[in-house]
Amino acid sequence: MPVTIDADEAQRAALARAHELVSVGSLRADLLVTSWKRDGIKVSGRLQAQIVQSCIVTLEPIDATVDEEVSALFLPEGSKLALPDALENGEILLDAAGPDSPEIFSGDTIDVGKLAEEFFSLGIDPYPRKSGASLQAGAEGGEEKRGPLFEKLQALRKKL
Repeated sequence: MPVTIDADEAQRAALARAHELVSVGSLRADLLVTSWKRDGIKVSGRLQAQIVQSCIVTLEPIDATVDEEVSALFLPEGSKLALPDALENGEILLDAAGPDSPEIFSGDTIDVGKLAEEFFSLGIDPYPRKSGASLQAGAEGGEEKRGPLFEKLQALRKKL
């Protein structure tokens, strides 16, 4: 079943506040919800958004694009597929490079809006920097002021 999420103005404002963005100009997710294995659900598709972030150096606004592939598996509570064989031995082996484990859901609905927001947050640059922006190191003259502790360490180093 195809699902399209097109965030309205209030939703975009809430996303901007929740993710500390200047603004979210648009957000659209085109998803496909299908059955997976016996009783699981697979959600796949693409999420795209236009956002404005603050540069971490200059605090000037930066336009950015979020473009994420969405892929998630869900299993109902109590599903035999939700319990890996290794769990019976008291150990679970995880492969960091492998696929994500299915998420467990209860009831008869899955919140694909929440899933879209998770992938939206993954696509946001945590340290946006405007092109050409750089931090100036130290005080004027290019040298840092060093305190008395540093001078004591230098004196100890000379003794060694």
